[in-house]
Amino acid sequence: MEAVINIKTKSDLKTKAQELATELGLSLSAVLNGYLRQFVRNKAVNFSLAPQMAPALEEELKSIEYDIERNKNISRAMTSKKELRAYLSNL
Repeated sequence: MEAVINIKTKSDLKTKAQELATELGLSLSAVLNGYLRQFVRNKAVNFSLAPQMAPALEEELKSIEYDIERNKNISRAMTSKKELRAYLSNL
């Protein structure tokens, strides 16, 4: 059996949340139900002001750090457009 929850929020916050949910291919109800399930499962509320990296970006950065440690796929510093053009034309 499903229940209805009514909440009050700022109109612009609701609109932005609906737009983001749509971008992610979800309804706002699905997002809120997901948060409620997580709240019940973890018995905790987590808020963070710090931005978090997406897992795909985190993996990409690990790959880049791996290359940096081994001095692979690294170009030298360029100080002018002419120097950059010359470098790129020799690749």
